[in-house]
This record gives sequence, structure tokens and C-alpha cells, in this order.
Amino acid sequence: MLGLAIAGLAPGARAAPLPASASPEFCIAAQQFLASTAMRGENRVFTDMPSYRHSKPQARPLRIYQVVTYAGSTPIVVSCKVKTAAQLRATYGPQAAGAQRSCPDLTRLARDQAVAALRAAGEDAAAARAAAFVIDANEPYVTGQSYLGDFQAIYAAADGRVHLASPGLYQDFDAWYTRLLPERFQGQCYCHLPTVDYIEAVARGAMPAGATITAGEGAAVTPQ
Repeated sequence: MLGLAIAGLAPGARAAPLPASASPEFCIAAQQFLASTAMRGENRVFTDMPSYRHSKPQARPLRIYQVVTYAGSTPIVVSCKVKTAAQLRATYGPQAAGAQRSCPDLTRLARDQAVAALRAAGEDAAAARAAAFVIDANEPYVTGQSYLGDFQAIYAAADGRVHLASPGLYQDFDAWYTRLLPERFQGQCYCHLPTVDYIEAVARGAMPAGATITAGEGAAVTPQ
């Protein structure tokens, strides 16, 4: 059972706490939260970035994909490719999924989880810093090329405030033009998400903000 109740979730759907970033359970939980569904699907965690880049999730059977970017041994970004609520409803019936949620919504859960962990550890100053991190309202991209561009998951803005970015991709399955798209492009929902570990580390001052995340050949997708 989960600790947070989120309005609009389908019966049995998961919300939080988030599993460990490197766990295969992470993107399953992301699928459940983003599509407000209790469906789990089959998740594959890649250990090379090219395989993740070329992967396309499927609705039937439900197959989703994950890759984790590391800084040394610390997971700093987890990337998920899942299916939209609209396509799950179209495929499995109206009760299969509820409201569609966004990548920034999921990052907000990660930030709140980091704050709670820091408070539980007695690190009140770090918890206060993490609580002040700004969740960027990233608009999802419509092309995979844009989604796979370099970005900073945590960065300091000109005013000194720390921001959490969640670049994503979203294809509106209910849009009229969906039927004109190849099936492999329909109903896709992708997210890059700063991990709880990374948020905690930046809040503690153990890691700096501003690491550039890449989906290129040299991406560090295994612990070093």
C-alpha cells in the first residue's frame, strides 16, 4: 500500500512512495502514477543508452522501458517510456486508467520524498533547502529527437534558486491525428526525472547542481 492518496487515480492505482531509482519497479510505479492505473506491465531496464533511445513501449501486451544515468555510483536521473492513460483506456476499457499526469507531477513526488527522508534523518537544513527547490513546469516535447537532447535535471537559475527539470514527450492518443501516425508512435509518454538520491545530495551540498545529462553513446548508465 502507498502512503499518498492522489485524487483521480483509478481503483488500485499507485501514487507513492517511489521505489529506488535503479529498481525495475521504478518505471512500473511511474506508469501507474502517470496514467492513474493499477496496471503493472513488463518493464525492461537497459544498461546501454542506444537500446533505450530506440525502444518504443507497447500497449498490448503492456511493455515499458527504463534507463538510469549515474554520477559515479549515485543514480541521478531515471528515464521512463510508458503509455498514456488514453491509450490504456482505449485498449483495456474505460476503467483501466484515470487522469493523465505529467512528468513534473512525478518530480514533485520525488522532491517531497527527498524532503521527508532528510527530515527523518534529522537533516532539517537540507530538508528546508530541498523543499524550496522549484519544480519546472516543463511542456512535453512532441518528437523523440527533442526528448533525447542534452539537459540539466537540477540546475541553479540566475536568481540562485535551484530548479528541478523533467523533460518529457507526450502523444495525445485522443487527438484526431493519432490515426494518421504509425502505431509505434501512438500514445507514448516519456519522462526524464531527477532521482530522490540526486535531490537529497544537492540539498546536502554533497553534489553540485548543473550536471549535463545526455542520451548519447557515452551516457553513464551503469554505476561506476
